[in-house]
Amino acid sequence: MARLQRFLLAGLSAVALAGCISVSETAAPAKPVAAYPAPALAGAPRGVSRAGLARLDAAMKAYVDDGKLAGAVLVIHQDGKEVFSEAYGWRDKEASDAMKEDTIFRIASQTKALTSTAVMMLMEEGRLVLDDPLSKFLPEWKDTKVAVAKDKGGYDVVAAKRAITIRDLLTHTAGISYGTGPGEKAWKDAGVYGWYFADKREPVSAVVSKMAKLPMAAQPGEQWVYGYNTDILGVVVERLSGQTLDQFLRARLIEPMGLKDTAFCLPPEKASRLAVVYSAKEGKTERAASPGGMQGTGHIGQGHYLNGPCMAFAGGAGLTSTAGDYSRFLQMLLDEGELEGKRYLSRKSVELMTSDNLVTAAYQPGQGFGLGFRITKDVGKFGQPGSVGDYGWGGAYHSTYWVDPSEGLVVSYMTQLIPAGGLEDQSKIRALIYSSLE
Repeated sequence: MARLQRFLLAGLSAVALAGCISVSETAAPAKPVAAYPAPALAGAPRGVSRAGLARLDAAMKAYVDDGKLAGAVLVIHQDGKEVFSEAYGWRDKEASDAMKEDTIFRIASQTKALTSTAVMMLMEEGRLVLDDPLSKFLPEWKDTKVAVAKDKGGYDVVAAKRAITIRDLLTHTAGISYGTGPGEKAWKDAGVYGWYFADKREPVSAVVSKMAKLPMAAQPGEQWVYGYNTDILGVVVERLSGQTLDQFLRARLIEPMGLKDTAFCLPPEKASRLAVVYSAKEGKTERAASPGGMQGTGHIGQGHYLNGPCMAFAGGAGLTSTAGDYSRFLQMLLDEGELEGKRYLSRKSVELMTSDNLVTAAYQPGQGFGLGFRITKDVGKFGQPGSVGDYGWGGAYHSTYWVDPSEGLVVSYMTQLIPAGGLEDQSKIRALIYSSLE
């Protein structure tokens, strides 16, 4: 019996759930789920309603039943306690292999949060300050150029008005895209385009060195431009630490925090736990090609995380992980840099990371951007349920997460759907979670 199902059965005498969720002792054979003990909600300082969780559970099952998702894992913590943890659908639909809570996912840009944390660790050690120019650590970035579009097509190349700083990279205001912008042809001609690194047979540092010679998409500090910023920061971490990014993250975050299934390259013995990638097509899902290939600025397919060269440790989009592992990392941030008695960052560093650091550049309505995360500044202008100060991000394979300090919430949602075809599941999950708070 699923964990949530046990929990609901225990509380039926107090809460009416008719029409919200089945409470049968027997799971439907077409959708096998693992058996887990019920989560202990009763002792939580704040409450989450059973009826609300039932609606959330029913919505997730409907996405699988309707063929919009092959499978997913959703984990919610409140005040450090697990209040919801469920696996839905299939890890591998064609093989009838059920999704489990320890299924491993490609987390793509959710890697950025760990790399940003690594940078802050180096700041706390006095190895850098946020206003240091990037060229202090990577000299080839001293004199950068910017592409400026012409009215009749093409572009001019002008000198950058100022140096790119570490803060610019953390906030995505360095003017560095994933190769798009007025100078896109130059980036494509140089073979530097898109966020995907898992197939490369050279270190990220070699690619970052090529970037320095290309025209950027905007002047430093003037626009929010999503791109290679955190990959470049990963190279800074390597240069300052004398370790690969893989070694640094494992030694300083992954192993000490007990993130047992978080890695750049999946070990062969864990292959059977890696979720299959699907793509949305006409409102349904279809299995993506293996390994697949580049489409636009991304890679569509199963990728090279299992049998790839494992040479490029991309700080912007390279890790694999589980919903449980990622929740532990997020809990450390919610607990102001500490997890289970061990400190990873000072509380003031976490405060800075999760505050709006944008000065002249703008992000989305109602939101700012911190040192690695989007930040909710105005709930109304943001247009979704939440709290002022909640922060988070997501990944290209349609996974997402957020942390809400006001409500003590940590939410980790993992799935593998690229492209997602405009699926509204993330917004619905957010709405159902907040409507469940008591």
